[in-house]
Amino acid sequence: MTALLGRAVLALHLLVIAFNVFGLVATPLGAWRGWVWVRVRWWRALHLVSLAAVAVQAVLGRACVLTLWQDALTGGGRADPLIMRTVNSLIYWPLPIWVFTGLYLAVFAYALWLWRVVRPR
Repeated sequence: MTALLGRAVLALHLLVIAFNVFGLVATPLGAWRGWVWVRVRWWRALHLVSLAAVAVQAVLGRACVLTLWQDALTGGGRADPLIMRTVNSLIYWPLPIWVFTGLYLAVFAYALWLWRVVRPR
């Protein structure tokens, strides 16, 4: 049961990552193409809050809450199915935390810049 929950948390984590990356690309592209939905305030606010949560956790030197939940539910990745190991290898890179902190802060700064340049309505 806990392994199934661990997979569900992994799926949720992938959705959050996809949402964050999608917003970073779709917002400037949508502004350029004249897509009205990229200026929807609640969507942009949700995107900004999601990126802020990632950046704050990194600044505090903490792993993502979803990472911690998944690890607790799956026992640290022991005997995970191949697809789960593959997805994990795409998400979790063996780099020092300061690299991620810098990256997350840069991405958050970019999202703040997008908020200013592509103003929500």
